[in-house]
Amino acid sequence: MSKEIVTTKWLSNMAFESEVNGHKIVIDAEPEVGGEDRGPRPKPFMLLSLGGCTGMDVISILKKMKVDVKEFNVRVEGELTEEHPKHFFKIHVVYEFTGKDLPMDKLKKAVELSEDRYCGVSAVYKKTMTMTSEIVVKET
Repeated sequence: MSKEIVTTKWLSNMAFESEVNGHKIVIDAEPEVGGEDRGPRPKPFMLLSLGGCTGMDVISILKKMKVDVKEFNVRVEGELTEEHPKHFFKIHVVYEFTGKDLPMDKLKKAVELSEDRYCGVSAVYKKTMTMTSEIVVKET
């Protein structure tokens, strides 16, 4: 069993510095709630984690399938509840591929394998919220 450890240190006001895999990230709140906007808010990192996890899976799988993708973006949209504690209740992932004659069947297979088998972030989120996705292809 492996373990991940992230440390988060209070800097001042609403600012914190987190260390992740030896990299430092400052998170903060907006001025309206006492922050100084020194960094992003914490909740969107949930979306970032999903985008990074599934994105790495998809690219790795497509490389093994020998699919030549010129550009690839993962856009993750999260909808928050109105009541406290505010949390994501719905997430939509848009996989945006750019390339020439990209095989849709292989793109779909790579996305499905990530979403259903490999992405640990997706596996956890699916247990607590609605998740949907779509594939967008742009020809070059």
